[in-house]
Amino acid sequence: MKKLLKLAAPVLVLAVGFVIVQILIAAKPEPEKKEDEARPISLHYDEVRSEVVTLAVRTQGEVRPKIEIDLVPQVSGRVVALSESFNEGAEFGPGTLLLKIDDTDYRLAAIHAEARVAEAQTELERQLATARIKQEEWSDGRQDQEPTPFALNLTQVAGAEANLRSARADLQKTRLDLERTEIRVPFQGRVRERFVGIGQYVVAGTKLGRVFSIDTVEVRLPLTDSQLAELNLPLGYTSDVSATAPPVHFTAAMGAREYSWQGRIVRIDAAVDSRTRLIYATAEVADPYGLAASEGMPLAVGMFVSAEIEGVTEQVAYVMPRVALRSQDTVYVINAENRLEIRTVKVLSTSEERVVISSGVETGERVVTSTLPNAVDGMKVEPIVGRAQS
Repeated sequence: MKKLLKLAAPVLVLAVGFVIVQILIAAKPEPEKKEDEARPISLHYDEVRSEVVTLAVRTQGEVRPKIEIDLVPQVSGRVVALSESFNEGAEFGPGTLLLKIDDTDYRLAAIHAEARVAEAQTELERQLATARIKQEEWSDGRQDQEPTPFALNLTQVAGAEANLRSARADLQKTRLDLERTEIRVPFQGRVRERFVGIGQYVVAGTKLGRVFSIDTVEVRLPLTDSQLAELNLPLGYTSDVSATAPPVHFTAAMGAREYSWQGRIVRIDAAVDSRTRLIYATAEVADPYGLAASEGMPLAVGMFVSAEIEGVTEQVAYVMPRVALRSQDTVYVINAENRLEIRTVKVLSTSEERVVISSGVETGERVVTSTLPNAVDGMKVEPIVGRAQS
């Protein structure tokens, strides 16, 4: 028994000590917890303004020539001359000789035609002289009968006159063929393509090349029905390029630079495209390679340009700095409790400086202009008036 007590004594001492320690820990008062509130993020803001605005209609289109034609000869022959202006990309003036076809056969034909005219003229004069003689003979000898046209040689005169007219028509035709051996166009333009070379034999109807005028270029601009209503223009509208035609501002990026040109709407299609349900307006730019060129950059055929057409309808909208717009349709608003609200807005128009909105905000509300990568709806913020410095 004594031996058992001796063995159990250390265990009992340990157990009692453990119980005492637990009692002391439980009786110890808990330390006061001090919660540190998160510091609000400081954000710059601008107030939303209400303005009466006239919105511009934005669209895009491809520049194309007002006149573009295929060069097709009306006569056959061998190409004997090509102008330096008849190379792809080259410029030519009105009436410039671009290509010449061998005219030897046509000059010979013209000489033969001139001879036939001379023969027909001689024959007519002979028949007229005979008619005068017969008229005198009939008057002297047979006054009791009415002479027939044949008896007075009038029928022969009419035939000679017809032969002369035919010979003169043949001469005119040979002279036209002779002129047609020289290929010219009546406008100032440039060469898009050339398909022939020196020495090549071409027949009438062969496609020699393709040229276009550079006096005026056109841009076809697709519009929705709402955009057309914004312009307040009817289907089938036409106008000359004057002060009354709606102005259009064109822009295009070339390399690292952006260029701009000015034009005017001259007509609107009288029908809606059945495939796209769009209406097409046509704008013109005069002298695109000369006076209308932007800093030496012409509004060249084939360029794809952005277009901004001035609207005519005024409306009330909300205006804010461009930096306040996040992605395409989101803004951050600081409410009266200085908490952040993430709003979706309807954007009407944007520029480098401002954004115009029709709904989603109200006049006087504070929109954030600072950079805020991790925005959380409802987060506490510290507003700072004024736009953030970039």
